Amino acid sequence: MKIYEYNGKKNICGERIKAVRKAKKLTQTELAAQIQTRGIFMDQISLSRIENGSRFVSDFELKCIAELLECSINWLLTGKN
Repeated sequence: MKIYEYNGKKNICGERIKAVRKAKKLTQTELAAQIQTRGIFMDQISLSRIENGSRFVSDFELKCIAELLECSINWLLTGKN
């Protein structure tokens, strides 16, 4: 599968994921552990790469992250409600 980049990044949601995670006072390790409890393998390094835009985010990962961070997928993608 070819992963494309947009403005030099592999995702457009990483910065917002990081902002919400920090606002909720969660570490990357804590959020990754919560994601794993939902049956999706993700470690701290993977989450770090998502947040800095160097890793692609699948739709099922984004859905899980949005649910855990209690925000909408649309906001994570666009910054708009």
